[in-house]
Amino acid sequence: MGIPKTRTGPVEAIRALRVARQGAVKARTAAINQMRGLVAAAPEGLRTELTKLSAAVLVNRCATLTADLSRLHDPEQATAAALAGLARRALALTEEIHALDRQLTPLVRRTAPRTSALFGVGTDVAAQLLTTAGDNPDRLHSEAALAHLCGAAPIPASSGRVRRHRLHRGGDRGANHALHTIALCRLRYDPRTRAYQQRRITEGLSKQEILRCLKRYIVRDVYTALRADFAALTT
Repeated sequence: MGIPKTRTGPVEAIRALRVARQGAVKARTAAINQMRGLVAAAPEGLRTELTKLSAAVLVNRCATLTADLSRLHDPEQATAAALAGLARRALALTEEIHALDRQLTPLVRRTAPRTSALFGVGTDVAAQLLTTAGDNPDRLHSEAALAHLCGAAPIPASSGRVRRHRLHRGGDRGANHALHTIALCRLRYDPRTRAYQQRRITEGLSKQEILRCLKRYIVRDVYTALRADFAALTT
């Protein structure tokens, strides 16, 4: 039997704020997708004006649309009214996301300064890793246990004379996504990681296999930083 999370410390507070933020992000994405669907089927005048715009430009442009409420039987006026309403919803959700970010950022940095300082770890990634570990990370008895929990543990997948490993498909998918984000950031901006990638390519590894190895190495950094952060909290 595994040791459950206590849910009595700052990590639970971070988790609660992230639930609200993730809901707002999903709702904003849904509103923008609805706007794009309306634009695709809109009368030619609106469709020509609003096609091929980025999400931010589309929202700002639609927020300025006006509709004649006495002519809502006209599809163009009704579509303009619907787009304006969805744009206002998206803008309100953006403000909500920014407010939650302002609340989360100092809380995450105060709770886990070492984890937040790791290369490629932003506020949202650090918050996800904290949520995965819980307020009592001593329940993760080893670095390998954290790797397994994050779905970054190597699983033998050899066949015949070919010896290889693959990633564990289980675990916390949110934590796995956080590790993936760190790996992509390091591959793009960290010279040591880019040199490692080139070395592994010359050894015949594929991009997916290199990412698998990077995730496992990143878990080592994350585990050390998390343990240090929580040790400082309890002193």
